[in-house]
Amino acid sequence: MKHGAQGSAEAGTPEWRAPGAARVPAQARAGDGADGCRERDTALLAVRGEHTHGERPVPGPRPAVQRSSVRGQILDALRTALVTGELKPGEVHSAPVLGERFGVSATPVREAMQQLALEGAVEVVPNRGFRVVERGARELAELAEVRALIEVPVMLRLARTVPGERWAELRPLAEETVRAAASGCPATYAESDRAFHQALLALSGNEQLVRIASDLHRRSQWPSAGGPVRHGRADLVADAAQHMALLDALVSRDLDVVRELAEEHFAGAC
Repeated sequence: MKHGAQGSAEAGTPEWRAPGAARVPAQARAGDGADGCRERDTALLAVRGEHTHGERPVPGPRPAVQRSSVRGQILDALRTALVTGELKPGEVHSAPVLGERFGVSATPVREAMQQLALEGAVEVVPNRGFRVVERGARELAELAEVRALIEVPVMLRLARTVPGERWAELRPLAEETVRAAASGCPATYAESDRAFHQALLALSGNEQLVRIASDLHRRSQWPSAGGPVRHGRADLVADAAQHMALLDALVSRDLDVVRELAEEHFAGAC
């Protein structure tokens, strides 16, 4: 598998290096928030060193949670790399090679990549590793349409029934999306954006709705092949401003404005 992954790099695929290793060239980064994303990546993978050389092992059994923690942090880092475009559509990566770059064994990387395969972000390439799925603009538009079909009616129903003080609880999350947008990092914004939408839909009390909508939201964040990796800082700021306006409309129970803002919000996600 390692040989196959290296072969793809030699064929002209830009090499992606994990946070904490040598970084990709600046021109390979997306958007105008690269610095913010680099800082986020560094924080994500403070996990480096699952097997640090020269360190005296701690006596006693290893905590059972360690592998899960490593896998989870690597999964977060890989998702960030997908959103920012560091893992580009069509590229093939092997778990052993990625493991070397993360400073961990191949096992937690493979487990994280298998989770991404279940989510539809990557696909298994026998004897080589995992290929980042290539998606077109039509798929992104379809995802935005499905999200609107699910979430807009729920928002309108909640606007009729949820008291104003409950909506006030969401204001810190909406404000966080504004701060995340200002950072210019698409991965940071995607995380805060998803948190806001999850909290809003959670007011319905329907856990299955929240789970399905969250999955659709995550899929909608992945870049399309040959297209822009993600909206720029100005687009993120405008998107976050819609959260604030939508929250105000929900508080005042202005159903026409809620519908208009929600439909515009999802149309802009294409």
